[in-house]
Amino acid sequence: MDVRLVQLLGSFITARSEYALLRLECAMHAPELAAAPIVGRLTDASEQTLREEWPDVERQLESALRYGKLLAGKKRSIYREDPAFNALARTLRELDQYARAIRWVLTVTESEDTR
Repeated sequence: MDVRLVQLLGSFITARSEYALLRLECAMHAPELAAAPIVGRLTDASEQTLREEWPDVERQLESALRYGKLLAGKKRSIYREDPAFNALARTLRELDQYARAIRWVLTVTESEDTR
Protein backbone atom coordinates (compact mmCIF):
# COMPACT_ATOMS: atom_id res chain seq x y z
CA MET A 1 0.00 0.00 0.00
CA ASP A 2 1.20 3.50 -0.83
CA VAL A 3 2.91 5.17 2.14
CA ARG A 4 0.71 8.26 1.74
CA LEU A 5 -2.40 6.10 2.04
CA VAL A 6 -1.08 4.36 5.14
CA GLN A 7 -0.37 7.69 6.86
CA LEU A 8 -3.65 9.28 5.82
CA LEU A 9 -5.63 6.21 6.78
CA GLY A 10 -3.98 6.16 10.20
CA SER A 11 -4.95 9.80 10.73
CA PHE A 12 -8.48 9.14 9.49
CA ILE A 13 -8.88 6.15 11.81
CA THR A 14 -7.71 8.21 14.81
CA ALA A 15 -10.16 11.02 13.98
CA ARG A 16 -12.96 8.50 13.34
CA SER A 17 -12.39 6.98 16.78
CA GLU A 18 -12.58 10.44 18.35
CA TYR A 19 -15.77 11.10 16.37
CA ALA A 20 -17.34 7.88 17.68
CA LEU A 21 -16.72 8.95 21.28
CA LEU A 22 -17.97 12.48 20.62
CA ARG A 23 -21.19 11.09 19.09
CA LEU A 24 -21.89 9.40 22.42
CA GLU A 25 -20.94 12.45 24.46
CA CYS A 26 -23.21 14.70 22.37
CA ALA A 27 -26.05 12.20 22.71
CA MET A 28 -25.67 12.36 26.49
CA HIS A 29 -25.58 16.17 26.48
CA ALA A 30 -28.64 16.53 24.24
CA PRO A 31 -30.80 13.39 24.34
CA GLU A 32 -33.59 15.27 22.54
CA LEU A 33 -31.51 15.28 19.35
CA ALA A 34 -31.12 12.40 16.96
CA ALA A 35 -27.65 10.92 17.34
CA ALA A 36 -24.98 11.90 14.86
CA PRO A 37 -24.66 9.39 11.99
CA ILE A 38 -22.18 6.57 12.27
CA VAL A 39 -19.01 6.72 10.19
CA GLY A 40 -17.96 3.11 9.70
CA ARG A 41 -14.56 1.57 9.52
CA LEU A 42 -12.85 -0.61 6.96
CA THR A 43 -12.91 -4.36 7.55
CA ASP A 44 -9.13 -4.60 7.13
CA ALA A 45 -6.16 -2.46 6.17
CA SER A 46 -5.52 -3.72 2.65
CA GLU A 47 -5.52 -1.45 -0.38
CA GLN A 48 -8.11 -3.64 -2.10
CA THR A 49 -10.49 -3.28 0.85
CA LEU A 50 -9.85 0.45 0.90
CA ARG A 51 -10.75 0.77 -2.78
CA GLU A 52 -13.86 -1.40 -2.36
CA GLU A 53 -15.23 0.00 0.91
CA TRP A 54 -14.08 3.63 0.76
CA PRO A 55 -17.13 4.85 -1.22
CA ASP A 56 -19.41 3.62 1.61
CA VAL A 57 -17.29 5.40 4.22
CA GLU A 58 -17.44 8.58 2.12
CA ARG A 59 -21.25 8.37 1.96
CA GLN A 60 -21.45 7.91 5.72
CA LEU A 61 -19.14 10.88 6.23
CA GLU A 62 -21.29 13.03 3.93
CA SER A 63 -24.30 12.16 6.08
CA ALA A 64 -22.37 13.12 9.22
CA LEU A 65 -21.27 16.40 7.61
CA ARG A 66 -24.90 17.24 6.77
CA TYR A 67 -25.80 16.53 10.40
CA GLY A 68 -23.03 18.91 11.53
CA LYS A 69 -24.34 21.64 9.23
CA LEU A 70 -27.85 21.19 10.62
CA LEU A 71 -26.55 21.62 14.15
CA ALA A 72 -24.58 24.70 13.18
CA GLY A 73 -27.77 26.23 11.80
CA LYS A 74 -29.80 25.65 14.96
CA LYS A 75 -30.57 28.78 16.93
CA ARG A 76 -30.41 27.18 20.38
CA SER A 77 -27.19 28.18 22.09
CA ILE A 78 -26.64 24.80 23.76
CA TYR A 79 -25.25 23.34 20.54
CA ARG A 80 -23.00 26.29 19.83
CA GLU A 81 -21.66 26.69 23.35
CA ASP A 82 -21.30 23.03 24.34
CA PRO A 83 -17.65 21.88 24.14
CA ALA A 84 -18.71 18.41 22.97
CA PHE A 85 -20.62 19.81 19.99
CA ASN A 86 -17.71 22.11 19.14
CA ALA A 87 -15.32 19.15 19.29
CA LEU A 88 -17.71 17.14 17.11
CA ALA A 89 -17.72 19.91 14.49
CA ARG A 90 -13.91 20.15 14.59
CA THR A 91 -13.54 16.38 14.24
CA LEU A 92 -15.95 16.34 11.30
CA ARG A 93 -13.79 18.95 9.56
CA GLU A 94 -10.70 16.81 10.20
CA LEU A 95 -12.42 13.70 8.87
CA ASP A 96 -13.50 15.60 5.77
CA GLN A 97 -9.95 16.82 5.11
CA TYR A 98 -8.47 13.33 5.55
CA ALA A 99 -11.19 11.79 3.37
CA ARG A 100 -10.53 14.28 0.58
CA ALA A 101 -6.81 13.56 0.76
CA ILE A 102 -7.41 9.80 0.71
CA ARG A 103 -9.71 10.16 -2.31
CA TRP A 104 -7.02 12.24 -4.06
CA VAL A 105 -4.30 9.64 -3.40
CA LEU A 106 -6.60 6.82 -4.52
CA THR A 107 -7.35 8.70 -7.73
CA VAL A 108 -3.70 9.52 -8.42
CA THR A 109 -2.46 6.00 -7.71
CA GLU A 110 -5.29 4.52 -9.78
CA SER A 111 -4.36 6.68 -12.77
CA GLU A 112 -0.68 5.76 -12.31
CA ASP A 113 -1.60 2.07 -12.30
CA THR A 114 -3.45 2.36 -15.61
CA ARG A 115 -0.43 3.79 -17.43
